[in-house]
This record gives sequence, structure tokens and C-alpha cells, in this order.
Amino acid sequence: MKLQTYFKASAAPAVLGLALIAQPAMAQVATEDEESVDSPAPAGQAIVVTGSRISNPNLELASPVSVVSSEDLELAQTNVAEEFLRELPSAVPSIGSAVNNGNGGASFVNLRGIGSNRNLVLLDGRRFTPADTTGRVDLNNIPLAVIERTEILTGGATTTYGADAIGGVVNFITKRDFEGVEATFSEQITEEGDGNVFRADVTIGANFDDGRGNAVLSLGYQNQDPVFQGDRDFSVFNIGSFTGAGSGSSNAVPAVIIAADGPDADTAGIVGQISDDGQTLGAFDRPFNFNPFNIFLTPFERFNIYGSGRYEVSDAVEVFTQAAFSKNTVSTIIAPGGSFFNTYTFNLNNPFIPDAIAQQFGNNLGLTAAQFAAARNTQFGATLADGSPNPDYVEFDAQVRRRTPEAGSRTSDFTTTLFNLVGGLRGDLTDNIQWEVSGTYGESEQIQRQGGFARFDRLQQSLIAIPDGSGGVVCADTSRGCAPINLFGALGNLGSQEAVDFVFNLTQQVITKASLQQVQGVLNGDLGFGITDTPIAFAAGAEYRKYTASQISDEASQTPGAVVGGGGAAPNIDGEYDVKDVFGELVIPIVEDSFIEDLTLEVGGRYSDYSTAGGEFTWKAGGTFAPVEQLTFRGNYQRSSRTPNIGELFAPVTTFLTNLAVDPCAGSNPVGDAALTAACVSQIVANGATQAQAQSLIGNILQPAAGQINATGGGNPDLGVETATTWTVGAIIEPLYNLSLTVDYWNIKIEDAITSPTVNDIVGGCYDNPSASNPICSQILRSATTGGLDGSPDEVPGLQLASSNLGLIKTDGIDVSLRYRTSLTDNIGFRFATDGTWVNSNTFQATPTSVNRECVSYYSVNCPSIQPEFVFNTRATFSFFDQVDLSVLWRYLSATEFEPLQRAESGDAFVGELDPSAGPVAGQEVDFNNIPAENYFDLSARFAASDNLELVLTVQNLFDNKPTIVGSDIGSTAYNSGNIYPSTYDALGRRYAAAVKLRF
Repeated sequence: MKLQTYFKASAAPAVLGLALIAQPAMAQVATEDEESVDSPAPAGQAIVVTGSRISNPNLELASPVSVVSSEDLELAQTNVAEEFLRELPSAVPSIGSAVNNGNGGASFVNLRGIGSNRNLVLLDGRRFTPADTTGRVDLNNIPLAVIERTEILTGGATTTYGADAIGGVVNFITKRDFEGVEATFSEQITEEGDGNVFRADVTIGANFDDGRGNAVLSLGYQNQDPVFQGDRDFSVFNIGSFTGAGSGSSNAVPAVIIAADGPDADTAGIVGQISDDGQTLGAFDRPFNFNPFNIFLTPFERFNIYGSGRYEVSDAVEVFTQAAFSKNTVSTIIAPGGSFFNTYTFNLNNPFIPDAIAQQFGNNLGLTAAQFAAARNTQFGATLADGSPNPDYVEFDAQVRRRTPEAGSRTSDFTTTLFNLVGGLRGDLTDNIQWEVSGTYGESEQIQRQGGFARFDRLQQSLIAIPDGSGGVVCADTSRGCAPINLFGALGNLGSQEAVDFVFNLTQQVITKASLQQVQGVLNGDLGFGITDTPIAFAAGAEYRKYTASQISDEASQTPGAVVGGGGAAPNIDGEYDVKDVFGELVIPIVEDSFIEDLTLEVGGRYSDYSTAGGEFTWKAGGTFAPVEQLTFRGNYQRSSRTPNIGELFAPVTTFLTNLAVDPCAGSNPVGDAALTAACVSQIVANGATQAQAQSLIGNILQPAAGQINATGGGNPDLGVETATTWTVGAIIEPLYNLSLTVDYWNIKIEDAITSPTVNDIVGGCYDNPSASNPICSQILRSATTGGLDGSPDEVPGLQLASSNLGLIKTDGIDVSLRYRTSLTDNIGFRFATDGTWVNSNTFQATPTSVNRECVSYYSVNCPSIQPEFVFNTRATFSFFDQVDLSVLWRYLSATEFEPLQRAESGDAFVGELDPSAGPVAGQEVDFNNIPAENYFDLSARFAASDNLELVLTVQNLFDNKPTIVGSDIGSTAYNSGNIYPSTYDALGRRYAAAVKLRF
């Protein structure tokens, strides 16, 4: 495609001019004297700009579209699409390679920060096979080696592409008419010597039959090593966000014991940590430091194949095909498991229980000295040798929270196999009208295999241990090969390898499948007449789509509480829906080259009939106005919609993990506060405790372990459509040749949004006005054993976070883009490009009675992934003799702070000098309430050694900036990990990358 033709075809020439301004000197582009800017597109190369189905290259459309070229990705040494999309000023980091605990084996994009389920990912303008029950596309499967450019339209596009495109569209455009052989090999590594990434791609293409046909085949492989949090000074030790001291989990070594109160209200419960000598209980002061086991960069391996072909059967008909296949494995590694917060049954004559601690259990049970001695010394289980009941045998329930490093880390390997097939016909109906009919079919299967997790039933079986009569210990029930586990032992004294194998060395499996079937037909061109010399352009078409998705789990994975320390259960899901669409667009030039330079109107509409939600009509209207050639104003208004996806509709209600660092009912908070005590007690009683038991727990409730609590929620088959209004208004300013500036204001409002309450919507809604009668307080169910919000998912429902259409989401801001290119001398060129976004607001209200929560520039458990107010990406490149490029990329993120509303609820985060228990960063002065502005610089050099050989060297994070520490429990586990926010701020440090490209 000639560059000037593409430049003219763009929705915004100044923005899409990145193809001209940001390309390196070696890129093969047309010069001005090769083709005039008014030349039509070459025959057979219809140009469709993201955001419209109209392919007229001489029209400028109203929706702002930005472009990232493949050359920019090569300079940045980008290996996976998620890496550069999360750094776009218009995006907020979503699940990706920097997310460990919370990564489901796929990577997503989140445009405008309104949810990764509210934007659409396309390949050559067509939908791509989804990854899961949400319908989202896994960016790990995009074949970057054949991507020519990536177009990003932020703002509604449902009229053009259908539902899901409220936040915008990411459209990956593949190379067309590729000829020759191109092989690229790259290697990356951090300055610390870890995080090695190797990637190899080989692409072969050829034109045949005098250019009537073209075929391309690309093969790729990538392997990425992990970076452990224990290998960075700032994350070696887990640090409490509100204490500044070494922190971690109460699932610890030595174990933490929590037992309910005894038979009467005067008998206090047991709360304490086993002493180092293993004989007594003291205060909980040695949490388990899980940081060193967790990772900042997930291991990743990928094999991918891409193929495409086209052939002109006649002058009027072309057949085309495209196929993508990918197999990738994402591995997550989290700290060793253990018994966690489940309530287990123990026997008092278990030899592993130290005598002094056994005595405390006996006292708690109200046993007399004689009863205790008989129970402690019996050599039998529940039955005697003759099979009769053992009158001295005593069992009791307690939580013994013991971490099990002896069993190794917990791992999850997510292996995804995907294929996406496209085939179709296209051609010219008349000289000015083109047609296309295509079909897409794709399937994705992800197999998750978990290891290192305890099975509850086996762990419980191994805890009922009795003397074997010769000084040893055996399971009372020896079925299934049971061997006893010692939760009371010091590190290294968990039990035999047979016991570890019996309880921990089992594999859980969850299989998630998704498929897409799509058929569409489009007519586009012009009507042959118009108000001006340029005829009215149009596009019209029909489309059918069918999505299916399922999740099939083994029995343990789908049973709440069966997998210890595995978070929520993974119940079976099976659902499908289809949609029939008809759509149309018009672009109407009203004035051209008259008293004003240009005035163009753009309108479009789409009617969709969903099998789950019924009919829905969306529409758009916009236009461009250029009073003079150097200045163009543009605007666009859209009424968009999104239907609930399969997961939102059909996922069963389950209990899962969410985050809360400070529990208002923990510690001494409720002591002396009658209203708070009443609320806390009522929530314990509601989950099965007696009034006396609940009352005895007040003052002894621990803060949430590792800042994690339980919540219950899931799909809702009664969900309806959410609707959105999106509009943009802006200007394109081109005062000089090769200098352009665009400024666009954007605004998105989503009503009837499919949402669930945030943590603080429930916690704040209850404890700001605590009472047993506050209806929001009744949406919290606490552990009947500990009074906490953490525990086994089959015992502690936690917060009730129901899905509904009651939400309201609003966000707005301004995008700015500046491009400039010039020649300093005959042999030295310079080009400059900057893109920035100012986000004025991004508010979320889960229900009409919930807080209207602002998350721009804030972080907390309610604002998971950070969205700074200002983000700018700037690249400056010098080119020498058309052989060497030296390029600097500067990325700026404005300061952020602890969310004020959450701060009011939980109190200030830590300010001061870090405690000695914080490890290598001890003594450092910190303020966890603020993260200052950050600046990152990358330096790249490209050398064209010959026509066939090109080298690229890159230093990322040139000045080795260290991320700002905020502790590990101020935000959500997925994004606040290793004491920092690794998806937003670089945790890896300075790293080096080298690539060699061979062309033949």
C-alpha cells in the first residue's frame, strides 16, 4: 500500500501519520514524487479504517484512531501484544505477564479503564476466537511477526462491530503481499541475570501468477523465564501497608491456632502462635513471608503458526483465507500451601500435639484433669481393639494454620490451544461498489493443571493420628495409603514423604473451552452521486455470530473447600448465545473546496437480535469540518450497548477471594463500641455461631490473612443489556508540512452497567453506620469459628457481591498527539512523536445507593489497577545515512495516591521509617499513601548492516528506576504484589535486548 494513500484514508491524517513520522529510516515507504497524495488506492487494495466499514480512501472519518507501527514494536523489542497495549496512554494495565496470583493464563487489554470485557480485539477487522466465558481475546495468541500495524480506536464502536466495543477497538492489521523470507531472532535479559526471553520468528511469503495471488506462512516460538520477588531488594520481605513492618500470612510456621470458645461463655477461646520450642502458645508475631516464592514475570512458552492466502479468480472475484494456530503455556507460581483457614477436627491423643498445647485444648473443652489424662493417654482412636466405642477418646474442632514449605510451591500451568480460520470471497459489483462475504470459525481450549495444593479430605484424614504402640504415629484411618501430617511441628517436621505425597502431590484440572462462529456479508463503495463532486460513500451488511463457552472441572476443583488454599471453587459452566445483525453507514460530503475546505457528515446504525437479550439498536452520528486546509474539527456521538457475556449470565454463584487489609471488627476495634460490636456479633451468628460464641470472639479477631478475605458472587441469568453514550470532539492542526497536532475530548457514560459492589461499598456501607439492623451489614457473613472474613469457602461466605444491572460508569478526558519529521542534513533525519492522555474522571457506582467512586490517580482495594491522571509516551529518533536509527522512548506517569474514601475507612497507610523486619529496605523513609510521578526511558539502536541483515539493540528502563514501595495489602492481590504495583511500575529493572533480522 502506498503510504500517501494510507495517509489520506485515515480517520485522522495527523494521528495515522505515525506510519510516516514514527517509522525508522530503513522502512520501505513511498516518497512524495512516487505517487501524489490524491492517487486512489492500488487495484484490489480496499482500505478500511478501524471504526468504519467504508473503504473509500479519499474520506476522512470522524472517529480518532491511533496507530502503533510494527517498526515501533521492533525498536521497543515487544514480544507480546499485551506488553505495549498496557502502556498506551488510553489504556489501563489488565491481566498480563506481571500478574501472578490472579493470572488465569491469558492477557487482556483494558481501554479507558472501564473493563477488559468492554473493548473488542480484531484481526484484520474481524473478530478473533475468545479465550474464556467472558468473550475476551487472549493477546498471547496475536502473531506479532505478521502484524503491519495496530490501530486503536477508543470510544464506542458497537455500531460498526457490534457489542463489546463500548471502550473501543484494537485492530491488528497483518502484512499484505509479503514477499521473501524474513527471520528474526531476539534475546532479552535483566541486569540481574534473570527474566530471559528468547523469541524466534520465520515468515515466508510469495506472490504468484503475475501477482494475482499471494501466500504467507509464519512460524514462531517464544520462551520466557520467571523473575522471582525474592530476587529484588524491595520485595524480598512482605511489608504491611499499614504497619511498615515485615508482614505476611497467619498461615505460618510455626502454626497459628484458633479454637472456638468452650462450653460456656466464661471459657475463652484459643488464639496464638506456637512458640519456637513448640510447646506453648504466644502472640501471633511471626507471619509467613510469602514474597520470595511469588513472581514478577510469569514463565511463558508459545508456539504459533500463521498462514494467509489470496487469489484473484477473475478481475471481479478474489478468494482469501487466513489461519492462526497457537499453543502457549503460562505458569504461575505462588508460595507453598498449607492448612490455611479451614476448621479441622483433631483428636486429643494425637502424639504430634505438644503436651502444653493439648492441655490448653483440654481446658477449652472444659475437661477435668482426670478426663484430660484419660483422653490424652488413650492408645486407640474412636474405637477400641475389639471394635467397641472408646469412652476416653475426645475430638475437637480448631483452626491450625500451618504453612507447608516442605511440600513445595503451589503451581498452576495454563496450556491454551487455539485456532482461528477465516475464508471468504470479495470483488467488485460495479466500478464503485465492492462486496465481501466471509466466514470465521475458531476454538480455544485451556487446560489448567494445579499442583502443590492440599486436598481437604486427605488432610483431615491425616490429622486424626494415633500412637502405633511402638513410639510411632499412624492414621486412625489408613485407607487410601494415609500417612499422618504434623501441623504442630517446626519447619522441616511436617511428616514423612509418604504423608506429603498423600495430602499434597495431587493434580487438579479445569478445562475452559470457547468457540466463535461468524458469517458476514458487506457491500461498500459510493452511490455515484452526491452533494459535492465526491459521491456519498456507504457500507451495508449483515452478520451472524454464535459464541459457546464452557468450564469443566474435576470434582475437587468444583467443590468449595475441597482444594485447600486454592481460592474459590471452579464450578462447571456451559452456555451459548447467538446474534443476528444488520448494519449500515453513510459518509456524506456536504461542502468541498468552496468557502470552506470541507464539511462531511457521517451516520450509521445497527440492529442486533440476541438470543439472550432480544433486540437492540445502536447508532452513531458525526462529522468533520475544515474551514481551511490546515485545520479540521471533528466530532462523533454514539449510542452503544453491550449484552451480558456467557460468564456473566451462567457462572454459578461461588465464594472466592478478594482483598481487605483492615477489618473493622478485628482486634480491639469493637471493644467498648456497642454498635460496632452488635454488627460484628450479628454477622458471626448469621453464619452459625451462638450469641455467646460470637460475643467471646470480640477482641480476638485477627486482621485478614495476607490482606485477603472471602466474597460470594457469580452470574445472574436475569441480567440485561447495558447501554452507553460515547462522544468525542476534537481538532487536527497541520500548520507545517510533516507537523501535525491532534486534540480530542472524549466522554463515555454507561448506564444499567453490569456490575457488582466493591469491597468498600459493603464494608463502608455497613461500618460507617454499624448496627445489627443495617441492611448492608447483613450482606457480610463471618466465620463462626474465628469471627474473621477469611476461611474455607465452604465455611465463610464473606461479602455478598451480587451482579446486577444497577451500575453507572462515567469517564472522560483529553487525548493529545503530536507528530513532526524533518531532515537536519542530507544524511541526518529526525522524527518526533508524542501521545498523551489526561483523564479528568473515571467514576463507578455499583448501585444507586453505593458510593460514586472516583479511581483516577487512586489505588486501593476498590481501584484495582492504577490509572494515572496523565500518561505521555514520547519517542524521538535520529536517522543517519539511511542505515542507523538512534531512538529514545520516554514514558511519563503522573503521581497517584491512596484512595481518599478507603483511607477514611481504614486509616492512613504507613508513613515513616520502615521496621527492621522489612528486610533490605529497612530504615527507608516511606509514605505508602503516595506514589510520586514516574519517568521511564528506553534507548534503542537499529543498524542496517546490509540489505539482508538488520540488528536492533535496546536498553529498557535505562536509568534502572526502582518502583515505589506501598506494601502488599493496600490494593488487590492481582495488581498490588511484592510491595509494589508491578503491572503499572517496572519491577524488573534495567534490561537488555538484542535482535537480528535476516531478509531474503
